[in-house]
Amino acid sequence: MITTRLKEFIPGVALCFFIGFIATFLGSYYGAPQMLFALLLGMALSFLSKTLTYQPGIEISSKSILRIGVALLGFRITFEDIAGLSYDILFWISGGIVLSLLAGLLLARAFGSTRTFGIISGGSVGICGASAALAISSVFPNNRETEKATIVTVVAVTTLSTVAMILYPIIAMRLGFNDLESGIFLGGTIHDVAQVVGAGYGMNSNTGDTATIIKLFRVALLVPVVMLIAFVISKQSDRSKSKLTIPYFLIAFCSFVLINSFGFIPQEINKLANITSSTFLVTAIAALGVKTSLQDIARYGIRSVSLIIVETILLATWVICGIHWII
Repeated sequence: MITTRLKEFIPGVALCFFIGFIATFLGSYYGAPQMLFALLLGMALSFLSKTLTYQPGIEISSKSILRIGVALLGFRITFEDIAGLSYDILFWISGGIVLSLLAGLLLARAFGSTRTFGIISGGSVGICGASAALAISSVFPNNRETEKATIVTVVAVTTLSTVAMILYPIIAMRLGFNDLESGIFLGGTIHDVAQVVGAGYGMNSNTGDTATIIKLFRVALLVPVVMLIAFVISKQSDRSKSKLTIPYFLIAFCSFVLINSFGFIPQEINKLANITSSTFLVTAIAALGVKTSLQDIARYGIRSVSLIIVETILLATWVICGIHWII
């Protein structure tokens, strides 16, 4: 049974690894970001995401392999790195999540959407993209309204994250941000973890490390936000049980940071972990590229998608203001 299940994943995972390998070669040959090559090559093969042969492996590459890759990034970071970020910055990033949720809740009706869509989209933009959308929707009543809101949000934030991965590094450079400021901007604004990693490390390792720390701080706030939403919903309905998505990869990431901070890891193992992490992340980026189809957005109401765009712009503006005022 287990062997049969594993065989289902092999074609899709092999495809994503192959795209990642080609992207790494092209990145090294042309001196360009390998993450960008992986993304573009993946999008060129997006039609394969619809086939039953490749679909299971593509899904596990974009989720499980991604999370393993992010967790292994903990070997790159120590407490000394985290201590470089002030409480003011973390407080401001937290405020961005609150802003996104309030914007979604208050502007939903103006954009012809429901409050359910506003909360799901606002939480998705503010915290961690598609993962947050799924986690938040799990505490809402299981009906067609919730399903539609979740689907539209996942497709929109995934597409916007892909655009942001390419556009935001350019904005950071145009605004004259240094490595720390660029990392805060990317980690505090881009929706999904994979795109944050791609954009950050696509600029340089220092920016990537900062962006990852900021992004994982946002991910860590997923649990209290979902718990709060579940509590409010339980007060308004008879639902007494709500599922919470526990970010185990975040726990693993923190554990690796702890181990690495005390110097328990031999240099050879640390180097292997970094190589494995890079390989897995390029594979995950390729998988996300294969899953991204701009045509899917056209199937849904432009007003609902516009709300997510407004939430995204508000969050980016908030973080940019914080960088100018705090740093």
